[in-house]
Amino acid sequence: MESTQAERILANPTFQRMARKKATLGWTFTALMLIVYFSYIGYIGISPETFAASVSPGSITTWGIYAGLFVIFFAIAITGIYVYKANGEFDRLTREAIRETEDLS
Repeated sequence: MESTQAERILANPTFQRMARKKATLGWTFTALMLIVYFSYIGYIGISPETFAASVSPGSITTWGIYAGLFVIFFAIAITGIYVYKANGEFDRLTREAIRETEDLS
């Protein structure tokens, strides 16, 4: 890819729209993950006895295990959503931007 072609792709409105959407989604998911993670860690620091409490009388499973699993599954879910959008919508918009710039040359 020549540098002029790369510059045309970077200047393409479709590519810029895709880059904005991708950055917005990435920062949104980063903020959500930070909120969930630091809430989890903060709550452990503030009220460790809540996380050590059994879910039901006689049970060895504590609320902390469920909270930790929630953090893990939340991270997996938002990563999956990001990958789905990156491999679908964002790749389609990138190909569209490349095709538009090739049509101009």
